[in-house]
Amino acid sequence: MSGISPGSTPGPQSRRNGEEGAGGRVRGERRRRGSRIDVGYLGEHIGYVVRRAQLAIFKDFIKTLAPVDIRPAQYSVLIVIDRNPGLTQAELGRALAIKRANLVGMLNELERRKLARRVASPSDKRSHALHLTANGHQMLARFHRLALEHEKRATRVLDSAEKRLLLDLLGRIARALG
Repeated sequence: MSGISPGSTPGPQSRRNGEEGAGGRVRGERRRRGSRIDVGYLGEHIGYVVRRAQLAIFKDFIKTLAPVDIRPAQYSVLIVIDRNPGLTQAELGRALAIKRANLVGMLNELERRKLARRVASPSDKRSHALHLTANGHQMLARFHRLALEHEKRATRVLDSAEKRLLLDLLGRIARALG
């Protein structure tokens, strides 16, 4: 993570108003090239630490699924369509918080690759029902196997109880703010 660590939080020797900080440096003094960057209180902000974790997680996910050319949002879309056949684009966009314009382009790409299809909705001719194709079901199983490899790497430092707790806590924060 490029020399910036969420764990680089100041302790009692925090640098304020030119005070001496960690390592004896004074505020404004040049740091050595390649040395760890002190991010101050950012490491105590949930949003900062979650974002750093998300960047690392997405980097590994993208690398893991690169051979099958699937991005995190596409994978999410395929899973939700698989679990909710016939849902509309609007419902899918709301469920995954994807803007309409972005979703349309993504669905166009998934249709081009014959992974998903849009069918005129029988109940509302202005909307489309979304379904996976036979190829989409088959490929999603492959994508899921790769995603599980990624998930094991991403959570290897947690035991199963810690993973469940982390998911619960992050879910609670999302619901409280969402």
